[in-house]
Formats: sequence, structure tokens, C-alpha cells
Amino acid sequence: MDPSAREPLVRKTSSSYQTFPESTVRRLDKEYLRSLHNKRLYLAVFAAVLGNFSFGFALVYPSPVIPALEAHPSPALRLDQHTAPWFGSVFTLGAAAGGLSTMMLNDCLGRKLSIMFSALPSAVGYALMASAQGVWMLLLGRVLTGYAGGVTSASIPVYISEISHPGVRGMLGACPQIMAVLGSLVLYALGKYLGLVLDWRWLAVAGEVPVLAMIILLCFMPNSPRFLLSQGKEEEALGSLCWLRGKDTDYAREYEQIKDSVRKQSRRVSCAEIKDPFLYKPILIAGVMRFLQQLSGVTCILVYLQPIFKKTSVILKPEYDAALVGLVRLFSVAIAAVSMDKAGRKILLFVSAGVMLASNLTMGIYIHFMPASHNSTIANQTLESSANLPAEPTNYITLIPLLATMFFIMGYALGWGPITWLLMSEILPLKARGVASGLCVIVSWLTAFTLTQFFLPVVNAFGLEVPFLFFAVISAGNILFTGCCVPETKGRSLEQIEAFFRTGRRSFMR
Repeated sequence: MDPSAREPLVRKTSSSYQTFPESTVRRLDKEYLRSLHNKRLYLAVFAAVLGNFSFGFALVYPSPVIPALEAHPSPALRLDQHTAPWFGSVFTLGAAAGGLSTMMLNDCLGRKLSIMFSALPSAVGYALMASAQGVWMLLLGRVLTGYAGGVTSASIPVYISEISHPGVRGMLGACPQIMAVLGSLVLYALGKYLGLVLDWRWLAVAGEVPVLAMIILLCFMPNSPRFLLSQGKEEEALGSLCWLRGKDTDYAREYEQIKDSVRKQSRRVSCAEIKDPFLYKPILIAGVMRFLQQLSGVTCILVYLQPIFKKTSVILKPEYDAALVGLVRLFSVAIAAVSMDKAGRKILLFVSAGVMLASNLTMGIYIHFMPASHNSTIANQTLESSANLPAEPTNYITLIPLLATMFFIMGYALGWGPITWLLMSEILPLKARGVASGLCVIVSWLTAFTLTQFFLPVVNAFGLEVPFLFFAVISAGNILFTGCCVPETKGRSLEQIEAFFRTGRRSFMR
């Protein structure tokens, strides 16, 4: 069959399931990869992920601040064994509320405006913590910054997924995690070096900077073409895609594919439609992944990183250990970003869960069999109050907790950190993407809140090894879930992924 005779068939198949003959795929890829040189796409992604930078900064804010507030001279601001856990965990409660509101914001305001909206509670929250005169202001500030983090957690991955080219969607989809890690690392650095001459309030002031930069840049960025089409704004959607891909590319072909996909879906999901495997399967997969990600213990470890290192008497100072872990996390997410579109999502998830399993198991066994002398001065102290005690390292074996934590963070950052967010934005159907992404964030942060709230009481009652052994069991479950339930989405368009869940035909995913 000559090319001219084949072309109508190709276009018809494209409209139905977005599949093409292999020779046509190669030709389209050569033409379409030129759009990857358009720097505007990367500028839009950078503007959005500044919200993740702020999120990462706010998430680990208690790590260097809790020790300072426990020793604060003013009783009104001093944290004790009851208020310190709330200061660490209430952020996740706010994030859950942010995810709940995003179920409506994503579909009403759109992805871009939802991200911009998050700047308001974030700025107010940082201002409250910077000017705090009582513990209630600190807690309210944590709730508001957590709320902003919940909104950005549900909106930014969806925005990036919908504006990205399939050839770089994996790399760009890892950018939110990279920026969150970078935000945490900057917080650790500022907590160490600014703390020498400035008090903890200036850390909150520094948190305002990325928030302001984000909202200014996003004013000049386009909204998602898929969202605009779902709102019936066809000309604006075409202009948005042209801006993102470049005028000298074949963006019109992609526009028609997106338009055809949007046309097949109603704008709202009915209760009866939830029974459709096309909807409930991807939502269930994304939700369980977010649940398992948090059960692996990453939020607890990040929030209480310095106190954990004090408890395990690591040979280095806890603030240096935290900075080392942050660097490892950043390096690992960068590796994941580069590898995701080459190795695939599933293989990285397997490696990630395997490393987390080994690391948590090592940490739990080490703490259980650690010589009694390491715990003699702190056996009866709470984890947060032990942060004020001097470390008593005896030999280099105390590097094991540091190495185990570094490998845990490395494993998490290679897969279960960035890929769970990316897959959430890839596999959720367009008609339910706004609501379902918010639901996944609620599941994620309610789980994180529960863990961070009960982490300290469990440690005080049963010992630090118990939560780490629990995290190891969860990591083993992550391996099983990945093998049984998670699809491979590498190099597939969002329309192809939807076709896979709609029809169950695996040929669309090959």
C-alpha cells in the first residue's frame, strides 16, 4: 500500500485510539521532536515547580526549628512533648485540606490558577510563623503552608503532564520532586548557616521568596490546552499549544488528537460511571500508590531527621547529617529524571522499593541491637527532647544510621518519590483528573498526618526500631503492588494511556 492510500487509515485510527503504523510513528516523531527545542515549555514548567520548592521548604521546616523552639526562653513559644508532635504533623493535615479543595479548584479555576491561588495561604502562613507570638500562630502558619502544599501537590503534576510532550514527560514530571528536594536542602542549609547569626524567624521570611517568584512568573504562562478544551475555549487552547510547542512545529496534529479525546468525555463524572473500569482502575492505582508512598515513612523521616540522628548518636552533627541526606536526595531525583524516559517507570519503582526495604531493615536491626551505652543517656527521653542532648558517638559504627537513611532517601527519590506523582497525572482520565488528583492528595496527606502524629508516641512507647521495621514491611508491599498493578507508561501519550484503560488492549501500551 502506498503512503497516500494509507494516510486516511492513519488519521482515522489516530482519532479512535491514537495508534499508528510503525513507519508513520517514526516519521511523526522526527517531525514532532523539534518541538522539544522550544524553551517556553521548560519556562512554564519552571514557573509551576517553584510551588514545589516552597512545599519542600515548608515540609521540613520543623527539622531545625523544633530544637530551637524547645529551648526558647519565652514560655509562650516553647515547644514541649505535646506541642512538638503537632508542630511537625499539622502541616500534613493542612495539606489534606488543600487536596480536598483542589478537587473543585482544578476543574473550576484550572490547573494554572489553582497553583497561583496556593500563593495566598502560603504567604500568610510564612508571615504568621515569622511574626509568631505564641504556639497557636506557629501551628496556624504550619496549617496554611500545608494547605498551600496540598493544592500544589494536586495541581502542579497535572499541569506539567498536560502541557508536556510524551518524549520528555517523564523528565519534566520529575521536576516537582527535584524542586521539593531542593527546597528542603535550602532549608537545611539556611537552618545551619543563618542560624549562627539570625534566629528561626528568618527561615519563615526566606520562604516567602519562591512564593512571590512563582506567582509573578505564572502570570505570563498559558493554561493547560486540555483544560481549555474541556471548557470549550478552542481558540485559546490552540494558542496555548502553539506557545508551548512553537509556531514552526506540527502542533495542529496534536491539537486535533487532544480535541478528539476531550470530545469523547463528558465534563463531569456521574456516580454510575465510577463503576466503569476505565475510571475506577486508574483512580484506585493512583490512590493506593499515594497511600503506600506515605506508609513507607518518608515524611516522618524528613520531618524528624535531626532528632532521629540525635537519638541514634550518629558520629557527625545532626545538621550536617541532614544536609548530606538532602544532597543525596537531590542527586537521586536527578538520576530518576534522566532515567525515567529511558529505563521506564516500573523498573525504577522496583529498584526504589528494594533499596527502601534494605535500608529500613538495616536501620531497624541496628537500633535494636545497638550497644546499650548509646542509649544510656536518652533511654527515658522523648525523641524531640533528645534533640537538645549532646550526641555521644563512640566509634564509626554510628555511621550506619546515617548511611541507612541516605540509602533510604536515595531509593525513595529514585522511584516512589517522583514516579507516584507522575503516574497520578498520567493515568487519571481527563474527565476525572481534577477531582481524582485531589482525592489522591487527601489520601496521601491524611496518611502522612497519621504517621507523623503517632510516630513520636510509638517511639517513646516501643522504641525507634519499631517504626523502621514497619516501614520495611510496607516497602516489601510496594514491590508486590508494582509488579501486579502498575502499568508502564513510558513514551505513551495521555490519549494512548486512556485508550489502554478504556479497552484493556495492551497493544496500545507497547
